[in-house]
Amino acid sequence: MKMCDTQVDAFLEYVTKMAKHYRTPNLILTMGEDFHYQNADMWYKNLDKLIKYANQRQANGSNINLLYSTPSCYLKSLHDAGITWPEKSDDFFPYASDPHAYWTGYFTSRPTLKRYERDGNHFLQVCKQLSALAPKKSVEFDPHLTFMRETLGIMQHHDAITGTEKEKVALDYAKRMSVAFRACGATTRNVLNQLTVQSRENVKDKSAKYVFEFKTCPLLNITSCPVSESNDRFALTLYNPLAHTVSEYVRIPVADPNYKIIDNKGAILDTQAVPIPKVVIDIKHRNSTAKYELVFLATNIPPLGYRTYYIEKLDSTEGNGKTTRASPKRTSSVTVIGNSHIKLGFDTNGFLSEVTSDGLTRFVSQEFLFYEGAVGNNAEFLNRSSGAYIFRPKENKIHFAADQVEIEVYKGDLVQEVHQKFNDWISQVVRVYNKDSFAEFEWLVGPIPIDDGIGKEVITRFNSDIGSEGIFRTDSNGREMIQRKLNHRDTWSVKINEEVAGNYYPITTKIDLEDETARMAILTDRAQGGSSLKVGSLELMVHRRLLRDDAFGVGEALNETEFGHGLIARGKHHLFFGRSTDREGVSLKALERLTQLEKLLPTWKFFSNMEAYSAEEWQTSFTNTFTGISLVLPKPVNLLTLEPWHENQLLVRFEHIMENGEDPSYSKPVQFNVRNVLSAFEVEGIRETTLDGNAWLDETRRFQFAPDSEEAAFNTYGSFSQPAESVHLLSPVKPMLGVKYAEESLPAGQLGAQSNRIKRETNSEQINADEGRSSKSTHGAYNSFKADSDSQDYIIELSPMEIRTFIVYLKSA
Repeated sequence: MKMCDTQVDAFLEYVTKMAKHYRTPNLILTMGEDFHYQNADMWYKNLDKLIKYANQRQANGSNINLLYSTPSCYLKSLHDAGITWPEKSDDFFPYASDPHAYWTGYFTSRPTLKRYERDGNHFLQVCKQLSALAPKKSVEFDPHLTFMRETLGIMQHHDAITGTEKEKVALDYAKRMSVAFRACGATTRNVLNQLTVQSRENVKDKSAKYVFEFKTCPLLNITSCPVSESNDRFALTLYNPLAHTVSEYVRIPVADPNYKIIDNKGAILDTQAVPIPKVVIDIKHRNSTAKYELVFLATNIPPLGYRTYYIEKLDSTEGNGKTTRASPKRTSSVTVIGNSHIKLGFDTNGFLSEVTSDGLTRFVSQEFLFYEGAVGNNAEFLNRSSGAYIFRPKENKIHFAADQVEIEVYKGDLVQEVHQKFNDWISQVVRVYNKDSFAEFEWLVGPIPIDDGIGKEVITRFNSDIGSEGIFRTDSNGREMIQRKLNHRDTWSVKINEEVAGNYYPITTKIDLEDETARMAILTDRAQGGSSLKVGSLELMVHRRLLRDDAFGVGEALNETEFGHGLIARGKHHLFFGRSTDREGVSLKALERLTQLEKLLPTWKFFSNMEAYSAEEWQTSFTNTFTGISLVLPKPVNLLTLEPWHENQLLVRFEHIMENGEDPSYSKPVQFNVRNVLSAFEVEGIRETTLDGNAWLDETRRFQFAPDSEEAAFNTYGSFSQPAESVHLLSPVKPMLGVKYAEESLPAGQLGAQSNRIKRETNSEQINADEGRSSKSTHGAYNSFKADSDSQDYIIELSPMEIRTFIVYLKSA
């Protein structure tokens, strides 16, 4: 009992000190931590004892009462206190746990897993939509979709998508994703066969369960696809998961350039065969016969629908396809590729040197570099190693990957490309398609060499003469853009001991900068770390391979391998450049938003063997185009979610993808009729829910919190009543695995932890404004809106950046 008294004494002392920093007498003590609380029975027994014996102290005058609670109950207690509160509108990035441990490495760690997760989300949306659109539902649809949902949910774990797991665990995540792809692949094959084969009258193999395979080629990123490589006749079905009609340049791996492509109307399309870069062909584990990519422009792919193309090898009597051959190498002038919208110039050393767009020709260069990863024993802050969590370049030095680049230039009617080789482990294809107003940079990095005993963190850097003055912007989960400033935090004075790592931010989809005249933006195809460390410069970390652990819990170095060699990563960046203001037509920011959506969810490619059917038989016997909606949504609106819910119900989400002020036309509220959009379904009613779909919006009341006055606001966040002269942080040796404080003390203010809050203005009118539109409800079987298709009850409005979620009720079959 004496031991119990000692523990209760220590706990009550802790709570008493904690209470000094809280505004109300209600405190929240959250229970949970990595590597702890796995034995629930033991923990709850001890928590029960703690509550019992601590509350018994009330008989002796203690004013502390312990109870089990929830975040919702705690929030209600704060609201009921009836006081004002400080505001915070900026974020916490980048955060650090000591002066030399900035948690900015995981923004890039395990780049191939980060890309695989994004592919998984892409296919999840396709699977959801086709499950909802299926004419006939099969019993396996729901478990297939549930498994894919759960797998993507696991991938969001803070030690999964971040890349801060052990390598064997990362491989297990990838294995789970592979199984989920196969599960949903069975669903998509079933549904697409239903939609394509309306009648089995002309089916040649009537015993076959499925007429067409509708296979996915998961290695298209290294131009490998067994169906297109091994068949003289095959079909390509492009499924468009967006609620807009799209046109897209498509690339198909083929062993021979002589193919023709026929659309669903029988028209023969223009094609261009481009050689696959030798560095891609030479990837050791690439099991492919493809030597070319067959390029064509697929136009008017229906929203939430598909269009299928018949692809057939030409015989010797039909002539040769258009094969693009390398242009002669230039040694005395600039090499230019581009179109009427954008042109890129490359100097005689093979580097990008200028960009012309919107009537502007400006200096823009691009190069690959790498930082050396710091190496230490992690026993003290200055000896922190760079690792899966931590980005810490050695002495902030940076090394150029090459001073001379080997290039090959290919120009055709559909695409113009420059193939660059920087060294034996870094190469790139820069391309501009004929109708695009941006450039594509497809990079390949790896295996990163470590024979010299040096871990390397590889970046691509775009330099320009744009006068950005240290200001740039990064996206917040693909939505609002947040302004950043070099060596600066908006709401506290900061001292940065790691000049590079301390200015790195997470880039989910976009990073940009601009001045009064010009603007430059880069879209990413996966989460990456990035920054602007020089005026007019943007850099993105694409790959990292390190030789020491950083002591934050992984327990091994970030040294990814495959087939006995270092990991190879391949990905894409899309470069936008042009006028920052006074641009004709759509603003560049709006164009970036629209392209961002099309690159996030491009058409999904399904391949099917067509050896059994001639082009004419294929065209006349099957349904080779389909759309799931009849009303195309306004350009700024995205159908974020369409999925089966409960029986005869759909869950739908609509989002406005523009921010206020991004475009004079597109950054405005929009209205549309949900029933018209979903006219492929027999809609009987709709009812709005909260964003997550877990509660009815009309039955939900959000708490209103009053902000501090402007005078009180500036010194409330992150302040201490008695600032200390020094602080002790958690020990640098495995700080995540136990509460042990470092012997080393830091002068106050080194991490911006003391009372150095920056005063900034508050907008009480905005806070007190009406929180949002009220939700309508009608009585009836579903307590939902029931009306004719032209009824106002089916018209919804979206403001910029708004997302709204609805349950749609369907007529019973």
